[in-house]
Amino acid sequence: MKKESPEYVRISLAAAMVLGFKNGLFYRNARSPCINILLTYENGCAGNCAYCGLSLKRPGSYPEKSFIRVEWNSYPLEEVIEKMKGRGDYIKRVCVSMITNSRAINDTKIIIQKLKQMTQYPVSVLAAPTILDDSDFLEIKQSGADRLGIAVDACTPELFEKLRGKGVNGPHRWDRYWQALAQAVDVFGRGNVGIHLIVGLGESEKDMAAAIQNAHDQGIETHLFSFFPEPDSFLAHHNPPPAGAYRRIQLARYIINNNLGRFEDIFFDTAGRILKFNIPEKELEKIIDSGKPFMTSGCPGKDGEVACNRPYSDSLPGDDIRNFPFLPDHNDIIKIKRELETYV
Repeated sequence: MKKESPEYVRISLAAAMVLGFKNGLFYRNARSPCINILLTYENGCAGNCAYCGLSLKRPGSYPEKSFIRVEWNSYPLEEVIEKMKGRGDYIKRVCVSMITNSRAINDTKIIIQKLKQMTQYPVSVLAAPTILDDSDFLEIKQSGADRLGIAVDACTPELFEKLRGKGVNGPHRWDRYWQALAQAVDVFGRGNVGIHLIVGLGESEKDMAAAIQNAHDQGIETHLFSFFPEPDSFLAHHNPPPAGAYRRIQLARYIINNNLGRFEDIFFDTAGRILKFNIPEKELEKIIDSGKPFMTSGCPGKDGEVACNRPYSDSLPGDDIRNFPFLPDHNDIIKIKRELETYV
């Protein structure tokens, strides 16, 4: 029997631990209040993105491929939903992730409808623009999703083409992704659409800050990831970005998305590295000391706090946390300040 969507879905290791499918503990007791669901098919995803564990050309059968370096095991959707009902006080959101497979269009809508019929949780969709028509965005919303995200990942047209498009014989196109984002904003409203951007794919800090501002001006909030290599992918031997670069971009994202400053107010050096924010020193220090810019950016729960906090999705549990799934403590802030001032 094939374990395919919509009857079966894959869930992240963090979600499997929360729901009791897997045993384990979260480093520093990080909560994981979002259940991440991934659609699954025997013939997999048509994408061939250079950094992705689900890439068409990556060795292995699709159901066995890891994603974000961990297993995403398959379970019956109804069993996942039943487990979710027992964690009503813990779960804040569900995210349904499409893959670039034509079957995922209708199956995503079916899964959303079942989630909304059987649970009370808000539902986000991580959409696959390459396979979607204009009408699909409204139908996804009508199915019950209140937010939509699109993983553009590479922040410039050149990098996108190189890592996701013609450079790897992939089907994705930069213009289609941004067209889809505009359509999503029309349907879901400003502030209810998110973009995933991965830091460390070859862009400069200036490139990334410009992309964040461009998205924000269109009503799209940014969710940041720090590149972390997936074994056997085309970028398996590509290094993660320096911690200093990531911290400065995190800070830029927070300032831009919270309307505390703009890209045009940031000072860069000739290499495109962030040197200074045009914000009073005491105000900037207060922002940094809050720790909030360095927490995971993602869709919120009903309480307005980030629900999709993806514990350790882009770094190993330990001293090199890139996106904090909890509020950084005093010692974390000391380390963050040191990293912000580090240029390599």
